[in-house]
Amino acid sequence: MSNTMTGPLEAYFEGRNARDLARALSGFSETAVVHDESRIHRGPQEIRAWMTETIAAYDDRSELLDVEADGDTFIATARVSGNFPGGPITLRYRFATERGLISSLEIAP
Repeated sequence: MSNTMTGPLEAYFEGRNARDLARALSGFSETAVVHDESRIHRGPQEIRAWMTETIAAYDDRSELLDVEADGDTFIATARVSGNFPGGPITLRYRFATERGLISSLEIAP
């Protein structure tokens, strides 16, 4: 794994795996947007609701495999296990950051 992990990305993965949503959300900006499963979640309140919903539905945990940086964009690859068909699966997380905070996150296979 490359050594380009930033604090907000660490907080997201570690917090989500620990079910500490305050930590998982701590790196997102007030105007952040998450794109996942063809849905868009805007701002901390909707992002928290999305995390709560997906954790309840999938009981997912992520094993971070790699992080690549390109300026203010980070592509994280993680093996995700949980209660869903075909798991575990490998997902790509595209984080865009502004002023040290996550401004957008797109999750795709």
